[in-house]
Amino acid sequence: MRCQPGRLIEHRSLSSLLRFLPEQTRLAEREAGPMRMHLGWKMALSRGLRCCQRVLSWIPVLIITLVVLWSYYAYVFELCIVTLVNPLEKVAYLLVFHIVFVLFAWTYWKSIFTPPSQPTKKFLLSYADKERYDNEERPDAQKQILSEAAKRLPVYTRTGSGGIRFCDRCQVIKPDRCHHCSVCGMCVLKMDHHCPWVNNCVGFSNYKFFLLFLGYSLLYCTYIAATVFKYFLLFWVGTLENSRSKFHILFLLFVSVMFFVSLLFLFGYHCWLVSRNRSTLEAFSPPVFHNGPDKNAFHLGIRRNLQQVFGMNKNLWFIPVESSLGDGLSFPMRSSQCESRNPLLGSEDQWEDDGMEEDNEAYHGSSSISIEMET
Repeated sequence: MRCQPGRLIEHRSLSSLLRFLPEQTRLAEREAGPMRMHLGWKMALSRGLRCCQRVLSWIPVLIITLVVLWSYYAYVFELCIVTLVNPLEKVAYLLVFHIVFVLFAWTYWKSIFTPPSQPTKKFLLSYADKERYDNEERPDAQKQILSEAAKRLPVYTRTGSGGIRFCDRCQVIKPDRCHHCSVCGMCVLKMDHHCPWVNNCVGFSNYKFFLLFLGYSLLYCTYIAATVFKYFLLFWVGTLENSRSKFHILFLLFVSVMFFVSLLFLFGYHCWLVSRNRSTLEAFSPPVFHNGPDKNAFHLGIRRNLQQVFGMNKNLWFIPVESSLGDGLSFPMRSSQCESRNPLLGSEDQWEDDGMEEDNEAYHGSSSISIEMET
């Protein structure tokens, strides 16, 4: 039986192709090996850099901790135990010092280890909206998608162009006063700033603790400077004999005064921000609403502004426990923003039927938005 020439050529071509494919596969694998190795090294380097960054970010906290521990030793042992002679004076100094020290250390601990609050799951884009948003290239169409997704959310602030504020990295519609922290890598509710001295993002969950920390730090430095000053002068003029305590007491005054001056300006600035109900970010960039930017949008009067941060129970104002009002997702606004209470982007984005309109009214009835004239 003879094979036809056409079939013989086809058979040879197929055999050559079958031999060629394994060679190509082996070549591709040899070329992919270095690429995979390069990618692995790149990922390992990135993880190493992030690890180093996390370790280095604790250096400011370590510096503050070491200074505080030294100040505790210098005041308790070198001043109160070694230098002071009057027993009643020793007891009074130590008692007041430890009360202030405990409050200072407590607030510092809470400022460091209270995690920032993040937007809840209801602010995440649904899978369908996320797919539509990613596949859409037109900015106006993306803006419309976000507008539709934000219809049932208490969102009133806008971008500079009038659109819904959206975080591409966290894939969330940003609640009012929420911002993305590049250091923490997350969106933080009512973000004020990222503080390296507490290695944490200061926001809704820990702003009260941070403010108390500044206040008690100022009190701590003031108390040390006031009680050490007398013995500083005695050592300086030579009335007291030179001893190991002289070095600690002299530097204790210098350090306490130095920190007092720096903390005084920072604490005063944040007190002003609280009185106006603004965050540090809002002081530099006012929030934008349907009617435009308004730096006093959340200003309710000094009394209510204080209550927003410290709560209604005044007995808890100076204790580092959670007492702030609200949930960090929505905030009361003053009467000038009553026209911006509709979370839709424009007048054309009204509820499509009466049933949805009734749902909207019921929602606003349970929201934290309220109207009050400035006092």
